[in-house]
Amino acid sequence: MLKKYLSEVSYQAVFIAYNFLPINVWKILSNPAAEILAFFNNYQIHKNIKYLTVNNYNLQLDIYQSLAPKPQPTVIFIHGGGWVGRPREVELFFLLPYLKIGFSVVNVGYRLAAQSLAPAAVADCRCALDWVMRNAQQYNFDPEKIILSGFSAGGHLAMTTALLTPDVGFDSFCEGDEELNVAAIVNWYGVTDVKDLLEGANVHDYALEWMGNQSDRLEIGERVSPINYVHSQLPPIFTVHGDADLSVPYNHAVRFHEALNQANVPNQLLTIPGGGHGEFSYSENLNIYENIESFLRKYDLFNCKDSAISSQLTAINNE
Repeated sequence: MLKKYLSEVSYQAVFIAYNFLPINVWKILSNPAAEILAFFNNYQIHKNIKYLTVNNYNLQLDIYQSLAPKPQPTVIFIHGGGWVGRPREVELFFLLPYLKIGFSVVNVGYRLAAQSLAPAAVADCRCALDWVMRNAQQYNFDPEKIILSGFSAGGHLAMTTALLTPDVGFDSFCEGDEELNVAAIVNWYGVTDVKDLLEGANVHDYALEWMGNQSDRLEIGERVSPINYVHSQLPPIFTVHGDADLSVPYNHAVRFHEALNQANVPNQLLTIPGGGHGEFSYSENLNIYENIESFLRKYDLFNCKDSAISSQLTAINNE
């Protein structure tokens, strides 16, 4: 069963990822392999669900649906790869911690630069959120507890998906007209200022490739930069970023954090000292996910009070 779904992910990575979140839950697991296998009895997996067709290109997502009887908090996860590479199927490393605590997860694919240049990926992810909202009842998603997350370019897309509004002009392909509200954002070292990567000292090839030869690429960069959409009504935002990141400048996280503070948006910046562009150590990842869990609990985004895990945590904490 595992081979069917994890063919592109090493078993070592899966077992390490499974033990990231949270440390208290990790303490109660005696057999991680058995726990992973048992997980599949608590989830229904829907692969390659088409959420939109644009220019004859089918956009797909995968659903890891919790079989809990009540609507569940749901993470919409958006993969990275500089908007130019990396398939969504390899992201189970990032998804497992959320599955481990009982959340449903939607793993979203979008058009890369080879299929369509910027800002196509932004529009696609907005439509993916629209699809999730329209299908929440069918898949038992809690529409009041939708969390957007992603790393690198996926972090950027998670933020633009949540922060942009219909009047920006990227929602025309979406099939519904749902109000696209989310409860929180978990941003892993995402780009917050796209224009900064298109010219000057921080220019990066992947950003140039995403824009291609479009004459208005600097204007597009401005329109798809999360830092330009900060206002006081945004949902809580958690950001993790290494201060030695050479792919997405650390100051993107710092400037965004400062702007959110100025607008009184609930947020947290977790800096990884000496951390690069991901590839954090086991202990660093464990700390990150502990902080993510605390952040999400702070804003009441868990349904764990009815779960076996929650009761075991209570027993542990009372010891």
